[in-house]
Amino acid sequence: MDVMTLAALLRETEGRHGRYEPIAPAHQWSDWYAAYIVARQDGLETDDAAARAGRYTEAVRL
Repeated sequence: MDVMTLAALLRETEGRHGRYEPIAPAHQWSDWYAAYIVARQDGLETDDAAARAGRYTEAVRL
Protein backbone atom coordinates (compact mmCIF):
# COMPACT_ATOMS: atom_id res chain seq x y z
CA MET A 1 0.00 0.00 0.00
CA ASP A 2 1.37 3.42 -0.88
CA VAL A 3 1.46 6.36 1.51
CA MET A 4 -1.37 8.27 -0.18
CA THR A 5 -3.70 5.25 -0.02
CA LEU A 6 -2.82 4.55 3.61
CA ALA A 7 -3.33 8.19 4.59
CA ALA A 8 -6.77 8.18 2.95
CA LEU A 9 -7.68 4.94 4.71
CA LEU A 10 -6.54 6.34 8.06
CA ARG A 11 -8.71 9.44 7.55
CA GLU A 12 -11.67 7.22 6.65
CA THR A 13 -11.00 5.07 9.72
CA GLU A 14 -10.81 8.13 11.96
CA GLY A 15 -14.19 9.31 10.70
CA ARG A 16 -15.85 5.94 11.18
CA HIS A 17 -14.32 5.54 14.65
CA GLY A 18 -15.66 8.96 15.58
CA ARG A 19 -19.18 7.56 15.13
CA TYR A 20 -18.38 4.49 17.23
CA GLU A 21 -16.54 6.23 20.07
CA PRO A 22 -19.50 7.94 21.83
CA ILE A 23 -21.52 4.73 22.06
CA ALA A 24 -18.70 2.26 22.65
CA PRO A 25 -17.62 0.65 25.91
CA ALA A 26 -14.10 1.46 27.11
CA HIS A 27 -11.65 0.27 24.47
CA GLN A 28 -8.28 0.88 22.86
CA TRP A 29 -8.78 2.99 19.77
CA SER A 30 -5.90 1.15 18.09
CA ASP A 31 -7.79 -2.16 18.29
CA TRP A 32 -10.75 -0.62 16.47
CA TYR A 33 -8.52 1.08 13.87
CA ALA A 34 -6.58 -2.11 13.16
CA ALA A 35 -9.72 -4.24 12.81
CA TYR A 36 -11.37 -1.65 10.55
CA ILE A 37 -8.33 -1.29 8.29
CA VAL A 38 -7.92 -5.05 7.91
CA ALA A 39 -11.63 -5.40 7.14
CA ARG A 40 -11.38 -2.73 4.43
CA GLN A 41 -8.31 -4.47 3.00
CA ASP A 42 -10.37 -7.68 2.96
CA GLY A 43 -12.83 -5.87 0.70
CA LEU A 44 -15.63 -5.09 3.15
CA GLU A 45 -17.68 -1.96 2.64
CA THR A 46 -17.46 0.77 5.28
CA ASP A 47 -20.54 -0.26 7.27
CA ASP A 48 -19.51 -3.91 7.36
CA ALA A 49 -15.93 -2.99 8.26
CA ALA A 50 -17.17 -0.81 11.12
CA ALA A 51 -19.39 -3.62 12.38
CA ARG A 52 -16.49 -6.07 12.28
CA ALA A 53 -14.25 -3.60 14.06
CA GLY A 54 -16.88 -3.11 16.75
CA ARG A 55 -17.25 -6.86 17.29
CA TYR A 56 -13.49 -7.32 17.49
CA THR A 57 -13.04 -4.43 19.88
CA GLU A 58 -15.78 -5.68 22.18
CA ALA A 59 -14.20 -9.15 22.18
CA VAL A 60 -10.76 -7.88 23.23
CA ARG A 61 -11.70 -4.85 25.31
CA LEU A 62 -10.16 -4.17 28.68
